[in-house]
Amino acid sequence: MFSGIDEVDWASLRHAQGSAEDVPGWLRALASADTAERATALDGMYGAVHHQGRVYDSTLACVPFLFALLVRAEVPDRGCIVELLVSIGSQAASGAGGADGPPGPAADGRARAAVCAGAEVFALLADDPDPAVRRAAAGALVRFLDEPPRVLEVLRRRLRAERDDRVLTALTEALGLFAHRCPAHAGRALDLLAEQSLPPCEPGPRLAALGQLALHAPGRLPADLVPTAVRLLRQRSARRLRLQAEPGTDTLVRRIRRLRPSDEQGAVLLRTLHRALGDRVDDRIALLTGQLTSPDPVDRCNAVWMSAGLLRGWRGPYDGLVRLLGAQLAGEHDRLRDAGVSVLAGLFELAAPAADDLQALVAARPDLWTHRWERCPPTLGGPLKALARTGDPRAVPPLAQLLAGPAAPVGLGREVAHLGRAATALAPAVRHRLGRVPLASPTAARLAAPLLTAVRAVGDRDAVPELLRLLAGAPDGLGARDAVAGQVIETLTELGAAAQAAPLLRTLLHTRHAATAAGALWSADGDAAAVVPVLLRESARPDPDIRRRAARQLARLGPAARVALPGLRRLAGSGPVRDRVPAACALWHIAGDPDPVLPVFRTAWTADPRTRSSIARCMTGMGPAAAPLYDLVTAELRCPRRHTAGGGPYGDRDIPDDEELLRMCRDMAAGS
Repeated sequence: MFSGIDEVDWASLRHAQGSAEDVPGWLRALASADTAERATALDGMYGAVHHQGRVYDSTLACVPFLFALLVRAEVPDRGCIVELLVSIGSQAASGAGGADGPPGPAADGRARAAVCAGAEVFALLADDPDPAVRRAAAGALVRFLDEPPRVLEVLRRRLRAERDDRVLTALTEALGLFAHRCPAHAGRALDLLAEQSLPPCEPGPRLAALGQLALHAPGRLPADLVPTAVRLLRQRSARRLRLQAEPGTDTLVRRIRRLRPSDEQGAVLLRTLHRALGDRVDDRIALLTGQLTSPDPVDRCNAVWMSAGLLRGWRGPYDGLVRLLGAQLAGEHDRLRDAGVSVLAGLFELAAPAADDLQALVAARPDLWTHRWERCPPTLGGPLKALARTGDPRAVPPLAQLLAGPAAPVGLGREVAHLGRAATALAPAVRHRLGRVPLASPTAARLAAPLLTAVRAVGDRDAVPELLRLLAGAPDGLGARDAVAGQVIETLTELGAAAQAAPLLRTLLHTRHAATAAGALWSADGDAAAVVPVLLRESARPDPDIRRRAARQLARLGPAARVALPGLRRLAGSGPVRDRVPAACALWHIAGDPDPVLPVFRTAWTADPRTRSSIARCMTGMGPAAAPLYDLVTAELRCPRRHTAGGGPYGDRDIPDDEELLRMCRDMAAGS
């Protein structure tokens, strides 16, 4: 099986860790009878020879020996070797193969050719006695054997003979892949999928077939797709639970499965169906409703995580779905409860229908109010965080207890901010903690920033002394002053207390916070002559972040900043749309002329969805002058996809940011 392996000059070949002289040992270990030795060898193959999907000259040299291992029935874990070959032959490299390796794309092309050259083996393995090998061979056959009629015949024959549900599911997925890759031969593959979706096939393979039909031939789906899928899921789960309950040797694996039950295959089946349904939000809500009311907590846990994908990516009527997510918090299953809390915490105000369930959990489990990581300060626990983010005032008493304690959770202030004026009772405690921030400490910004957010949300004017202390900074001029100055200035301005900070603000007019300080001074005394030159200087800086800040402050000055119009027109006329939008907003606020503004808004709205909230905010104040862009507003309200979906630096804020955009669009539509 290793004939010729010693004739390869492995020392001259490379992988991710350098010389490939250790590869022959790994290849031989893949055939070992020792499980740990095989696992270590496979780790070496993925960690060095095929590191992060890359292909090296040593990767190419391994392919013949991997195929040689596959044809020896006595070799254990050959399914893993098939998966490794599939990855080598189909996974595109991200860049070069390493400093000493071949270029990634060229090496990938040769790797695919090498795997294709041995693909006849995959046809033989389709009938292997080991179900793990048959399961892995199904997809490999479609990917690498360039004989579509023969591939289809092997899949058809195997479907008729196969009895293992996991292999049947893999064969079904292979048929879907075949239909995608070989459209000229797709008809018969789709016929086989349609057959697999009907009795007497078992529930799991039927679910898999429905998912593949939804992806590749939605016209062939049954009219009652969602009820059928829910029924099949429950039948499959009941069968799985019966098999788990059957008497047998109480192995370590069985004990682990009882302690941490999971059903990854079931999750994959339903994720495929959800992905295929795409923007059919009502159908997906109905499907999730069926999943979340399943008797099986594992099905419900899978559904909770799938709900997150729907809620994060799509708009819809979610009150009923959110109530079902809340219902998952009351049971005895910790993993289900934790999953529900995690998803609800990301919904913010959309989680309001589950607020009673969250409050019940908060009241019953004070031990969950905080979460502690090893050697890290405590953070706010998920249930209390989720409740606060709904804006429910019932979060105030437990938050007050935490603030009164010796070590309030890091970031607590950010969650207090979601309560707004309902959190007024917390203002003294927040103010006290703000006054204790160690100014010269490197942790000053991390500690102060959340508390400043809370001060602004509550509107606590009594916190002005603490704000001035932060703005003055440490004795050496470092620490909190530089790290949080911008946020402190904005807080003072919002509280109407900028005049009290005027001497400190003037010292910041030649720092990176100059634009924010200038805007605050304007709000304090309205002296345009003192601040406009500063803002003109900042708007000409090479740093785009500084230019955007300057444009926003110029917009606040309104007509008093007319001298800035030529520079703002230049900024609005070229460059990335993210930089052009603040300049265009400033043009409107200063000159009140929509003509140079509306084209920028229209371009940016389409080119960079991240700008839509800023544009909508400005349009709301433009009144009838924004009417030529109302077609964008109408289209946004009709679009089922969240504008924050599909990438971008939104993170935890993607749902509330999108909901805010929708509110502004509805207001504009109602006033048009």
